[in-house]
Amino acid sequence: MTEPKKSDLTRQRIIAAGRALFLRHGFSGVGLSRILAESGVPKGSFYYYFSSKEAFGAALLEDYVTGYLARIDALIAGADPAGDKLTRFWEAWLAKSGDAGIASECLVVKLGAEVADLSDPMRVILDQGITALVGRIADLLRDGARDGSVRPFDDPEMTARMLYAKWLGAAVLAKLAHSDAPLRMALAETLTQISPTGDATHEKD
Repeated sequence: MTEPKKSDLTRQRIIAAGRALFLRHGFSGVGLSRILAESGVPKGSFYYYFSSKEAFGAALLEDYVTGYLARIDALIAGADPAGDKLTRFWEAWLAKSGDAGIASECLVVKLGAEVADLSDPMRVILDQGITALVGRIADLLRDGARDGSVRPFDDPEMTARMLYAKWLGAAVLAKLAHSDAPLRMALAETLTQISPTGDATHEKD
């Protein structure tokens, strides 16, 4: 296995530091000096990798979307019924056994509204990531209708987008309330909605 180059490690260190800061303070609330201090690199090194803070934000979101979709692909891999795969995905939004859930690490929740007005390149990256995720959900809805684990929907793509919108809203409410109750309500409602029998047959204890 090839060892990562020092330059790649430095770039990833800057991105990791920026991501942690943006999750806490937003994009506009973090200055370049704070990113440099957290990542431990001089200003010249930053500009070697990124031409501006906006270019850095775009690279960070590209990295986030790629990692997020890879995590989802791992969650839904295998030969299980599509309904079980969808359940694993929704349950991953909640924190479990000390592991942070998807909702608590979601840059769409934290930055979506902000970057939509601030940076078109960053907006496009998030929008394309959401479109890719919705496509995966829609594919699982179609697969589930075929294998009998999900009720059939007339328009799986629209249903997938509305389901994602429900969870995105629940994640915002959970953040405001400092409680995962909105996410748990979304889970119960979603499992009932997609169940072939009209109840939460996939829900785990």
